[in-house]
Order: sequence, then C-alpha cells, then structure tokens
Amino acid sequence: MLGVLGNRIYRHLFAAQVVALVGTGLMTVALALLAYDLAGENAGAVLGTALAIKMGAYVVVGLLAGSVVNLVPRRAFLVSLDLVRASVAVALPFVDEIWQIYVLIALLQSASAAFTPTFQATIPDILPDERDYTNALSLSRIAYDLENLLSPMLAAALVALVGYHWLFGGTVFGFLASAALVLSVVLPSRAPSVAAETGLRRMTRGSRIYLATPRLRGLLALNLAVAAAGAMIIVNTVVLVRTNFGLGETDVAVALAVFGGGSMLAALALPRLLDALDDRSVMTGSAVAVAVLLCGLGGVMAAGDARYMWPVMLVVWGAAGIFYSAMQVPTGRLLRRSAHEEDRPAIFSAQFALSHACWLATYPLAGWLGAVAGMPATLAVLGAVAGVGACAAMMLWPRDDRETVPHHHPELPPHHPHLQEAGTGAFHAHRYVIDDLHHRWPPATR
Repeated sequence: MLGVLGNRIYRHLFAAQVVALVGTGLMTVALALLAYDLAGENAGAVLGTALAIKMGAYVVVGLLAGSVVNLVPRRAFLVSLDLVRASVAVALPFVDEIWQIYVLIALLQSASAAFTPTFQATIPDILPDERDYTNALSLSRIAYDLENLLSPMLAAALVALVGYHWLFGGTVFGFLASAALVLSVVLPSRAPSVAAETGLRRMTRGSRIYLATPRLRGLLALNLAVAAAGAMIIVNTVVLVRTNFGLGETDVAVALAVFGGGSMLAALALPRLLDALDDRSVMTGSAVAVAVLLCGLGGVMAAGDARYMWPVMLVVWGAAGIFYSAMQVPTGRLLRRSAHEEDRPAIFSAQFALSHACWLATYPLAGWLGAVAGMPATLAVLGAVAGVGACAAMMLWPRDDRETVPHHHPELPPHHPHLQEAGTGAFHAHRYVIDDLHHRWPPATR
C-alpha cells in the first residue's frame, strides 16, 4: 500500500491532507473549550449550532463548488482555500461573542466544502492505475482515523503546556503547511470542459450526473447507512459509556479508539479484498452488517443487564468500524468510473454535498432520539435507517453493473462525430457515463 507514496505529487498531497487534518483536529478541541468559556453550561448548544452550520455549508457550497473548479487553475484554487482557512483560524482566538463563532465557522467550513472535493477529484488524475488509486483511498481513510485518534491526545498535551488558545496556532500551521505542500508540486492540467453550460445548469451538473447514474444512486443510499452508523457512534458513545454503563472519560476514549482501530484495519485490508470482490458486494454487505450490529446491540441492551454490556459494546464498535470503513473506501472508485475527467470535480462535489445532507439528518436524529427514547431504541432506529439504506442501495445499484453498456442514439444523424468514432452505427457499446450526449441510463441496464 505504501508503494503509492513513491509518486512525488501524491506524496506531497497526502502530506498536505495529513497536516490539514491534524490542524482541524486541534481546532475542534479548541473550539469546544472556547465555546465553554463563552457560553458555560450552554456550550453544547453552541457547538450543536456550529455543527449544523458546518453541515449546511458542506451541502450548499459542496453542490456549487464543482461549477467553479473548472474555471480557475486547480493548484491556485486549493492554495487560496487553505489561506482562507488559515486566516479564519487566526481570528478565532480573538472571538468574544458567540455570533462571531458562527460567522467564522461558516467561512471556514465553506472553504473546506470547496477544498475537499477538489482535492479528492485531483487524486485519480495523478494515479490513473486502479490499484494505486485504491491504495490511495485506503491511505486517506487511515489518515482520517489517525486524526480522530491522535489529534485529541496532542491537543490535551498542548493545553496542559500552553493553554487552549495556542491550539488555534496549530490549526493555522496545518493549513499553511498544506498550502505550501500543494504549491510545491505541479498538478495535472484539468481537461477542457465539453459543456458550454452557464448559470444553474453548470452549478447542478455534478448532481445531475450523480442522480442519473444507477450505481451512484445506490451510493447515495449507502451514504445514508454510513451517516446513520457514524452519527450513532459519534453522538452517543459518550452517553452510552458515561450514563448507561457508569464508566469514566477514559472509557469513552477507549470505545472511540476501538471503533477507529476497526476502521483502520479495514482500510489496510480493502485493497486486497477489492481485488477479489466487486465494490457493490463489499459496500452493500457492509451496510447490512452495520444495520444488524446496531439493531442487535439495541435488542441486547433492552433485554440484558447493562453491567455486562461494556465488552459487548466494544466488540460491536470494533466490528462497526470495520464495516463503516468498507462502505466508504470504494466510494472514489465509483465516482471515478462514473464521469469523464472534466466532470470529476463536479461529481466529487455532488458526493460531498449529498453525503453530508445525510449527516445533517442523522446527527439531530441520534441526539434527540437518544435524549427522549433512550439508547436501546436509538440503536434500533438508527440500525433500521442503515438497513433501509442498504436495501435501497441493492435495489438502485444493478447487480450487473458493467462499464461498457450497449445503447443507441436515434436522435443523432448518421454522420454525427460520436457515431463515426464508435464505428458501428446508431447502436453501439462503449464505456457509458452521463454527459452531453448521454442524458439518461439505458433502460435495459437499470
């Protein structure tokens, strides 16, 4: 897997991703402490609002970002967004009103919503080989998991030494280092756009391609399963450990570390697994497994003695981490094979926005249901949501998901260049993606 780091451009971009993630992790801890300073016992409400603003920015800006990327040089765009994020992080330590937190978070997360899908869409251009790209996706998953595990520990050490305001300095350093690393390489030139679209059609191009592609409609359903499992674990681990099991703060960290460890284990194994199994089987099977795990734990908690549930929960969290990662790592492969090179930024932006729309729904569901109905019911409901996502994915994503699809063009004249290229007349077969000549999927392959 590490052989992919031999590519200098990818190595620099991966390093940029890692340092930016560490900076973001430090900011998350610092923001929580800042909110407590400003709002006291209402800090949870402040952070909840900030999280809602973050998800809203991801959905809105994520959908629009794909229409901008092809209009500007990609490297300059990424560096500019890193500088915007660094500028916002510089301002955060000087906040003395809660509304200022909301404004700055909206700016920072809007920049992130444009940066992340653009960054993701760049990697397949650098690593055209399918196996290299799969290894890169697994490394990216591991980077996210390591950030979740290591950033809180680093933040705790820094707070003890210098105080939490200096954590924002680490965030600034992370974004500036990311900008420098991106600037240190020459990125592949973007392909010229085949569409002369303007206005609303250009802004919605990525979502139109996404929703017209059967495998990506299945991916959208899987995004719901991912969000249901992730929201349950991120929002309610602390409630389960502290309230239901009566354990301490260290045990919360242990539970989250077990989940992250399972996710990293899957990311390490997936490149080989995906050589033997197709993406659909791995992703839908994992969604079913997550649904069963959550519903099963909810049933066991409702029927059993909570004193014996701690080791059971750790087993479930570790297994959930494995299947959570297995649902996500192949996503980039699906997106890459579902669009032309010039449309990749738009389709990655659509995935970024639509997946976070699922999180926007499941985060409050996990929190409110947990407070009102208790943990067994919340586990069962979110497990059922994951199950619905799994079933919908299997229905929407055809089992026979071929890249080369037979189809015909009755609307095109016989001398049209596309038919001349195909060389077989109006009815022919080639790698099929939604574009300006192929507006919908052929009915026979749905």
